[in-house]
Amino acid sequence: MMLKNNFYKIFALLLFTVLINSCGIEYTHEQQNYISSIQKMRVEKDDYMKNDPNSPFNYDSNAVFNPLKYFNVDPSFVFKSKLYEYEKKDTVEIFGTLGEARKTIIFGYVKFNYDEKDYKINVYRGQTKKGDIYHSIWFTDKTTNDETYGVGRYLDFELNSDENFIYTIDFNLVYNPYCAYSAKYSCAIPTKKDYINLEIKAGEKKFH
Repeated sequence: MMLKNNFYKIFALLLFTVLINSCGIEYTHEQQNYISSIQKMRVEKDDYMKNDPNSPFNYDSNAVFNPLKYFNVDPSFVFKSKLYEYEKKDTVEIFGTLGEARKTIIFGYVKFNYDEKDYKINVYRGQTKKGDIYHSIWFTDKTTNDETYGVGRYLDFELNSDENFIYTIDFNLVYNPYCAYSAKYSCAIPTKKDYINLEIKAGEKKFH
């Protein structure tokens, strides 16, 4: 079983390399290494989703695993930004996909420029049922409910104590919440303020 999984991973990486080389895009050596690293992460995530007992496909017997779908890795969707904290951090009510109300804090935002246009995305602070604090980005964009999941997509955000820290905002790492695979899960629904007026053709696509 281990040999079979390793063969699958190696084959997927080799296939991806062939596709990159055949599409006519010239990437630097650094970009090629970056693309390979993201593809490797995707192969490993498929392995987790298929085999790990904690994955939604093993938690819900009605959820049938298929390899996750992605846009091609695009280095132009990687940005750098400081975190701009809101002076007044409002607590807002959002809703989960099962209808429950949730309290969360609009902590701040990050900025990026794409095709000579400026955009910003809110960063939220929440709390798990166990009391752990986390920060996250969730959003919708012009691909939502078409090429990408209708509720929206997520991007993890790890807060740094240095107020001048420069964060990497990598849309190639954008993923679907578990409710995209199983109705047993509930996930936060992005609000109208979390809409990005741009086609973000990066990260995970619609599963179904």
